[in-house]
Amino acid sequence: MKTTKIIYLVSTGLVVLGMVASFFNYLFNPIMVQGYQHIGFPDWFRVELGIAKLLGALALAIPAVPARVKEWAYACFFVNFFSAILAHYFVGDALGNQIAPFILLLILVTSYISREKLIKQQIGETKIG
Repeated sequence: MKTTKIIYLVSTGLVVLGMVASFFNYLFNPIMVQGYQHIGFPDWFRVELGIAKLLGALALAIPAVPARVKEWAYACFFVNFFSAILAHYFVGDALGNQIAPFILLLILVTSYISREKLIKQQIGETKIG
Protein backbone atom coordinates (compact mmCIF):
# COMPACT_ATOMS: atom_id res chain seq x y z
CA MET A 1 0.00 0.00 0.00
CA LYS A 2 2.84 2.38 0.74
CA THR A 3 4.24 2.12 -2.80
CA THR A 4 0.81 2.59 -4.33
CA LYS A 5 0.22 5.68 -2.18
CA ILE A 6 3.56 7.19 -3.23
CA ILE A 7 2.78 6.51 -6.91
CA TYR A 8 -0.64 8.11 -6.44
CA LEU A 9 0.69 11.20 -4.65
CA VAL A 10 3.53 11.79 -7.11
CA SER A 11 1.47 11.22 -10.26
CA THR A 12 -1.46 13.28 -8.98
CA GLY A 13 0.92 16.03 -7.88
CA LEU A 14 2.46 16.14 -11.36
CA VAL A 15 -0.97 16.39 -13.00
CA VAL A 16 -2.05 19.13 -10.59
CA LEU A 17 1.17 21.11 -11.08
CA GLY A 18 0.90 20.71 -14.84
CA MET A 19 -2.68 21.93 -14.88
CA VAL A 20 -2.00 24.91 -12.62
CA ALA A 21 0.93 25.87 -14.84
CA SER A 22 -1.32 25.38 -17.86
CA PHE A 23 -3.95 27.69 -16.31
CA PHE A 24 -1.41 30.51 -15.97
CA ASN A 25 -0.01 29.80 -19.43
CA TYR A 26 -3.44 29.79 -21.07
CA LEU A 27 -4.54 33.02 -19.45
CA PHE A 28 -1.34 35.08 -19.35
CA ASN A 29 0.98 33.87 -22.14
CA PRO A 30 0.36 35.63 -25.48
CA ILE A 31 2.00 32.74 -27.32
CA MET A 32 -0.98 30.56 -26.32
CA VAL A 33 -3.29 32.91 -28.22
CA GLN A 34 -1.26 32.23 -31.36
CA GLY A 35 -1.24 28.50 -30.62
CA TYR A 36 -5.01 28.37 -30.42
CA GLN A 37 -5.32 30.37 -33.63
CA HIS A 38 -2.92 27.93 -35.31
CA ILE A 39 -5.06 24.95 -34.33
CA GLY A 40 -8.25 26.79 -35.28
CA PHE A 41 -9.87 27.11 -31.88
CA PRO A 42 -11.62 30.34 -30.85
CA ASP A 43 -9.93 32.47 -28.21
CA TRP A 44 -12.81 32.11 -25.73
CA PHE A 45 -12.14 28.36 -25.67
CA ARG A 46 -8.57 28.99 -24.48
CA VAL A 47 -9.88 31.01 -21.53
CA GLU A 48 -12.63 28.51 -20.74
CA LEU A 49 -10.22 25.58 -20.89
CA GLY A 50 -7.70 27.38 -18.70
CA ILE A 51 -10.30 27.97 -16.01
CA ALA A 52 -11.53 24.38 -16.30
CA LYS A 53 -7.97 23.10 -15.84
CA LEU A 54 -7.60 25.11 -12.64
CA LEU A 55 -10.91 23.80 -11.29
CA GLY A 56 -9.97 20.22 -12.22
CA ALA A 57 -6.58 20.58 -10.56
CA LEU A 58 -8.25 21.82 -7.38
CA ALA A 59 -10.68 18.89 -7.51
CA LEU A 60 -7.81 16.41 -7.65
CA ALA A 61 -5.67 18.21 -5.07
CA ILE A 62 -8.20 18.85 -2.31
CA PRO A 63 -8.88 15.68 -0.29
CA ALA A 64 -12.35 16.83 0.87
CA VAL A 65 -13.69 17.01 -2.69
CA PRO A 66 -16.30 14.26 -3.24
CA ALA A 67 -15.21 11.17 -5.17
CA ARG A 68 -17.75 11.80 -7.93
CA VAL A 69 -16.26 15.23 -8.63
CA LYS A 70 -12.77 13.71 -8.77
CA GLU A 71 -14.05 11.11 -11.24
CA TRP A 72 -15.35 13.89 -13.47
CA ALA A 73 -12.04 15.73 -13.24
CA TYR A 74 -10.17 12.59 -14.31
CA ALA A 75 -12.59 12.02 -17.19
CA CYS A 76 -12.38 15.60 -18.39
CA PHE A 77 -8.59 15.67 -18.21
CA PHE A 78 -8.47 12.41 -20.18
CA VAL A 79 -10.64 13.92 -22.92
CA ASN A 80 -8.59 17.13 -22.85
CA PHE A 81 -5.21 15.40 -23.19
CA PHE A 82 -6.42 12.98 -25.84
CA SER A 83 -8.02 15.83 -27.78
CA ALA A 84 -4.80 17.85 -27.57
CA ILE A 85 -2.85 14.97 -29.09
CA LEU A 86 -5.35 14.69 -31.94
CA ALA A 87 -5.55 18.46 -32.50
CA HIS A 88 -1.78 18.77 -32.85
CA TYR A 89 -1.65 15.71 -35.09
CA PHE A 90 -4.39 16.86 -37.46
CA VAL A 91 -2.94 20.33 -37.97
CA GLY A 92 0.38 18.74 -38.89
CA ASP A 93 2.35 19.86 -35.84
CA ALA A 94 5.67 18.22 -35.09
CA LEU A 95 5.71 15.11 -32.92
CA GLY A 96 7.21 17.22 -30.12
CA ASN A 97 3.91 19.09 -29.75
CA GLN A 98 2.07 15.80 -29.28
CA ILE A 99 4.48 14.41 -26.68
CA ALA A 100 3.56 16.67 -23.74
CA PRO A 101 -0.17 15.84 -23.77
CA PHE A 102 0.69 12.16 -24.29
CA ILE A 103 3.00 12.14 -21.26
CA LEU A 104 0.37 13.97 -19.19
CA LEU A 105 -2.19 11.40 -20.32
CA LEU A 106 0.06 8.56 -19.11
CA ILE A 107 0.64 10.30 -15.78
CA LEU A 108 -3.11 10.91 -15.42
CA VAL A 109 -3.88 7.24 -16.06
CA THR A 110 -1.21 6.26 -13.52
CA SER A 111 -2.81 8.58 -10.96
CA TYR A 112 -6.27 7.18 -11.63
CA ILE A 113 -5.21 3.52 -11.48
CA SER A 114 -3.22 4.01 -8.27
CA ARG A 115 -6.17 5.90 -6.73
CA GLU A 116 -8.49 3.02 -7.55
CA LYS A 117 -6.04 0.53 -6.03
CA LEU A 118 -5.86 2.60 -2.84
CA ILE A 119 -9.63 2.74 -2.58
CA LYS A 120 -9.91 -1.04 -3.04
CA GLN A 121 -7.17 -1.62 -0.45
CA GLN A 122 -8.93 0.67 2.03
CA ILE A 123 -12.23 -1.15 1.47
CA GLY A 124 -10.47 -4.49 2.02
CA GLU A 125 -8.91 -3.26 5.27
CA THR A 126 -12.27 -1.99 6.48
CA LYS A 127 -13.86 -5.41 5.90
CA ILE A 128 -10.98 -7.19 7.66
CA GLY A 129 -10.63 -4.81 10.60
